[in-house]
Amino acid sequence: MGQKVNPIGMRVTVTKAWRSRWYADHRRYGEFAVEDDRIRRWTLDYFKDAAVSDVEIERHSDRVRVTIHTARPGVVMGRRGSEDRREELRKLLAARTKREVYVDVVEEPHPERNAQLVAEGIAAQLVRRVSFRRAMKRAADLAMEAGAEGIRIQVAGRLGGAELARTEGLRRGKVPLHTLREPIDYGFAEARTVAGQIGVKVWICHRAGDRSAAGGRKERAYAAHA
Repeated sequence: MGQKVNPIGMRVTVTKAWRSRWYADHRRYGEFAVEDDRIRRWTLDYFKDAAVSDVEIERHSDRVRVTIHTARPGVVMGRRGSEDRREELRKLLAARTKREVYVDVVEEPHPERNAQLVAEGIAAQLVRRVSFRRAMKRAADLAMEAGAEGIRIQVAGRLGGAELARTEGLRRGKVPLHTLREPIDYGFAEARTVAGQIGVKVWICHRAGDRSAAGGRKERAYAAHA
């Protein structure tokens, strides 16, 4: 079960919160669901250099609130508020969705043990032709030093330019994927290398009571409104 189903989807309402929070009847549900997916893709493409770990969406009537979780809030807002790119994104989303849009930014406090950011970091190293074993080992060491209970990393594809694709993995500490109450964080990224595409999956188990990196966190928020 733990390896066949997305761990975040399995833990929604148990230890995870919904990434989209709104209500709609059956006539508008499909429209809102597709629009949420497009808003996430547009936001990730716009801030692809800002280490964005998650994009949460809330709806109230015709207003949409987009909350961006990032490890580099300075890239999004600029230093001391200069060159703030949130207003540009807000106008872009408002023009494409025809709705009133609000953009908030939340700083990710522990990027070393955020599964999505760890997966993207490993993928970036693979693109730069860093050894996959070295990339996995370094990411695991940093996550454990940052206070993670356990971490599991899996890479699959033509590793090292090999002729045949294979799967390699690394595991440190405790990662109980079948226990729904365990605060498991999951991330996936793809590395487009010269030899082909390599998939990177990361599971991180946080310590009991630590919700800061496992979901529902808003330690330091920066808001930008219309």
